[in-house]
Amino acid sequence: MSNEPLHSSDNQDRRGRRLFLSCRLFFFGDDDFEGEATILDVSTNGCRAETMMELQIGMTLKLSLFLPDFKWPLRVDQAIVRWIEGKQFGLEFTEIRLAQRERLRNLIIKTKRYD
Repeated sequence: MSNEPLHSSDNQDRRGRRLFLSCRLFFFGDDDFEGEATILDVSTNGCRAETMMELQIGMTLKLSLFLPDFKWPLRVDQAIVRWIEGKQFGLEFTEIRLAQRERLRNLIIKTKRYD
């Protein structure tokens, strides 16, 4: 068992319950930058995804997550790319409306496939 602090900023920082799933994610940035990724896991605070697009740590993006609970996407007003490792990257949800965060929380609790 590691003695690393829970507040570390590397990709092992797994605050909160995470739901492992595979679904589509569309992201939108500055200057008409947009792309698609596959979500690998999600929590109420962020997600881990995989993309062929070139991203940079610190980029801010708007997101549409196509989760299995509803046909319409969950919107995140702002997310920051926190880490990149190969084609995988981590996003922190920095601006998300309360109703959207509650939808995410309910999905995670209902599915109960978290660690």
